[in-house]
Amino acid sequence: MKALSALIAAAALFGGIQLFHGGSSESAADEVAPFNSYRLVANGDEAACAVSRGTEISDGLSLLAVAPICRKLLPGIEQAKFWREQDDGTVAFSANGVDPIVTFAAADGNGYESYAPALPLLSLAATSDSKSGD
Repeated sequence: MKALSALIAAAALFGGIQLFHGGSSESAADEVAPFNSYRLVANGDEAACAVSRGTEISDGLSLLAVAPICRKLLPGIEQAKFWREQDDGTVAFSANGVDPIVTFAAADGNGYESYAPALPLLSLAATSDSKSGD
């Protein structure tokens, strides 16, 4: 009986969301333009540097500019030239577009937190004045 109630509640929630979005399968997050500039921070603001997402060159793959000083946060990250956004919302920085140097999961707001490598913990926060299309 509890399972039936949960199923009905889930169906009602899904229907409400679809109604709210006008039946569109796109979420509100998909409709917002991505940020271009980010602040990369290591271990709770011990060090920081600038990262910029550039032009999209294929589905989910964009150019990336990493400030040379970022090597102080994670040696080798300054070699990253590509930003790859996966279907699950994770983001990976790589030198060749394939092999990740660092991988981030979505965090609260317009940011990400690293999970691979495990250390150092890095956070990537969008700067508020850098929305694309401005």
